[in-house]
Amino acid sequence: MRIVKASEFSLKREVEYGSLEQNLAVKEIIERVRLEGDLAVRHYTEKFDRVAVGELRVEQEEIRAAYEKVEADFLEAIREAAANIRAFHEKQKRHTWMDLQPDGAILGQLIRPLRRVGVYVPGGKAAYPSSVLMNVIPAQVAGVPEIVMATPPATAGEDGINPYILVAAAEAGVREIYRVGGAQAVAALAYGTESIAPVDKIVGPGNIYVALAKRNVYGVVDIDSIAGPSEIVVLADETADPLFVAADLLSQAEHDEMASAILITASERLADQVRSEVERQLESLPRKPIAARSIEDYGAILLTDSLEEGIRAVNQLAPEHLELMVGSPFEILGKIENAGAIFLGDYSSEPVGDYFAGPNHILPTNGTARFSSPLNVDDFLKKSSLIHYSRDALLNNGGKIMTLARHEGLEAHARAIEVRLRKEGK
Repeated sequence: MRIVKASEFSLKREVEYGSLEQNLAVKEIIERVRLEGDLAVRHYTEKFDRVAVGELRVEQEEIRAAYEKVEADFLEAIREAAANIRAFHEKQKRHTWMDLQPDGAILGQLIRPLRRVGVYVPGGKAAYPSSVLMNVIPAQVAGVPEIVMATPPATAGEDGINPYILVAAAEAGVREIYRVGGAQAVAALAYGTESIAPVDKIVGPGNIYVALAKRNVYGVVDIDSIAGPSEIVVLADETADPLFVAADLLSQAEHDEMASAILITASERLADQVRSEVERQLESLPRKPIAARSIEDYGAILLTDSLEEGIRAVNQLAPEHLELMVGSPFEILGKIENAGAIFLGDYSSEPVGDYFAGPNHILPTNGTARFSSPLNVDDFLKKSSLIHYSRDALLNNGGKIMTLARHEGLEAHARAIEVRLRKEGK
């Protein structure tokens, strides 16, 4: 793991938007699903997943059977995690409000949930039951009445949809699940088919084809984001335990080869210890090839002259995950401007947030924490402004409204006010 001066470091990762061939393939898939519906969905499912799908919707019998395939300790853990996630997001709820002005005008904001949301859940090695909870529960808390999930069928030779995904969905309260994945699933959710009614928003991670499909249907429906590779930055001082720091860096490096794991410290001693500890822990890691490539290409230890310089480096990187492994983390918290999720202290390891604590683990990546937030209840709400102008309010302010309208050259706007004022003898 390379050690460099923070002032000399630049993390450059181009956002992957796919090759020309991939983009053209996704556009073709979307268009065929839009025009041909279920026929195209089944065609592409057989082509890419090597599964001939009959009924697209997952029956309740298959969901009940999934419970027989998962361990009791998994069920207990997923239920407690779901309760924690729900309790955290309940605190984010907003309410409609109205404000009565002295002149009788009423101004306000009407807050309503989206009607129907689609959650995409990858299959195979990227099947994460925790992500089901993180996508579904905020939508439920927001009051979305219809939440539908799409997930790929098993590939040839496997036995049905991943049971852990089905159980997580059932525990989160999803009752409408379809066995379809890839770009064809995104297209079906966006445009609808004979079997799948269209949604208003699509959330959830996926491979490059899913990401490209979400980009293409944005505007027809809303989407959450186009997520990049996972990231962790650990800001540490001489009090940090190198064993903990190395373990946490590797917890993100094992996600994929493009994941980024960075330590920022002013302690040369800690830097040397962490580098050695990363190499030692890598040797016994089941996903060593992935983690080692991530560390080699996108991992680094940044040496700073002070903690203050380290904080500036953090704010420049705007990481998805930030761990503050310093003697007094709460004392510097107010100086952190850009981070998706912030973990404070030695025992707040990043996986605590990934799985169990309650805050959402769907976070802004690739520096977008400068202007973006974790997935939250607001992402599933829409807001309408309320304006009730009384007679007195219009008489008091009509002239000013007309002045602004005519200044912009919009005479019909001005006259819409003027006809009312004239009727009142003004």
